[in-house]
Amino acid sequence: MARVTRRKFLRVSSAGALAAKSGGIAGILATGQAPAHAQTATVHWLKWVDFVPASDQLLKRDMVPEAEKALGIKINLETINANDLQPRITAAIQSGSGADLIMAFNNWPYLYADSIVEMTEQAESVSANEGGLYKYARSLCSDGTRFMSMPWAVIGGMIAYRKSWFDEIGVTTFPETWETYREVGKKLKAKGRPIGQTLGHTFGDAPGFTYPYLWSWGGKEVEADGKTVAINSKETLQSVKFMTAFWKEAHDEGGLAWDDTNNNRAFLSQTISATLNGASIYIESQRNPDKYVTEKGTQMKTDIQHAPLPKGPAGQFGFHLLQSHMLMKYSKNQEAAKKLVAWLQTTSNYEKWFLSQKGFATPCTANWEKHKLWDEDPVMAPYKVAARLGQAPGFAGPPNAKAAEAWTKYIITDMYAKAVQGMPAEEAVKWTEDELKKVYV
Repeated sequence: MARVTRRKFLRVSSAGALAAKSGGIAGILATGQAPAHAQTATVHWLKWVDFVPASDQLLKRDMVPEAEKALGIKINLETINANDLQPRITAAIQSGSGADLIMAFNNWPYLYADSIVEMTEQAESVSANEGGLYKYARSLCSDGTRFMSMPWAVIGGMIAYRKSWFDEIGVTTFPETWETYREVGKKLKAKGRPIGQTLGHTFGDAPGFTYPYLWSWGGKEVEADGKTVAINSKETLQSVKFMTAFWKEAHDEGGLAWDDTNNNRAFLSQTISATLNGASIYIESQRNPDKYVTEKGTQMKTDIQHAPLPKGPAGQFGFHLLQSHMLMKYSKNQEAAKKLVAWLQTTSNYEKWFLSQKGFATPCTANWEKHKLWDEDPVMAPYKVAARLGQAPGFAGPPNAKAAEAWTKYIITDMYAKAVQGMPAEEAVKWTEDELKKVYV
């Protein structure tokens, strides 16, 4: 029998007693590693760089530290350019590691449905407390059986325009139809003040313009069955032919490949008269009133108005950027991430962020329409109901994974981009039909 020394006996006996008392933690301590339950969970939250800088400053300076203290967790908030979100999501899913909570746009959750955690309990709780989630938010974040992501906010898309420049050509109210807007645009461009619009591969302003424009003419990607591609129609062809002329006559043709920041800079530098945008141009002019002044020396913030996109033969539509948060299946901090989501969307906490947005982002529940913020600035009033009026990509079918794929490939946007660059309208529509069939059929 091996000889047992007194020192070895005491060491083993003490470890055994501690193990019996604490459920085997002594064995863990013997490895030199901290016990799992003593480690503070860290939630990695990945979101876009907000177009309202004050909101990201609020999160990083105040709300994240408050949440850490309240929840007993660590939060790593990372902000990146919105166009870089999808590559990061793809890389994270493929590697099985990355951010725990990731911001998604519109119907992206359908693309990643197999890789994300159900958020039904969290979404329905907010819905019950805040007057109900809008249909738009439900359609983009829920497949009808479960919430794939947690609705966060809707960035309304309206046309920001220079009221005095419109007044100078005798236009005192914003044009209601595309035909009228085209005539107004001709006059403005003749004075060196064109309309600014992107048709590039950028997440917000390009599809936010081309989808409603298509719908307003009666065009649609697919039929209601979500399978039969219906883009090749006389209505779509009319929209493409009209756009080709409208672009040349009224637009800054250099805007073709702009991203979602170029038109902001162009407007604030007074090189364009109107552009589809969130309210970030107006909010920036308010934030720096002495920096952004008109050619007459007045503060530009007093000369900016907002209006919805014009009507077409089939009506008036909007496609507004809905943001949600996806909790990833590979996450090892799912419970902590759920607690963070619940904390962020508690009304008293969310209101702080909402106020910092100044109306740029519209909450996804009905009660916020009654908030006093909307009474403080009538220029922001058109954004109030953006979440109520949005229509999702994939119309007339559902906003499912196929619709999301078509959107992320910019197929509809490219149809118009190809046409304004010289491709005959019929060929542009046929190309689009072929590309959509690769997705839907």
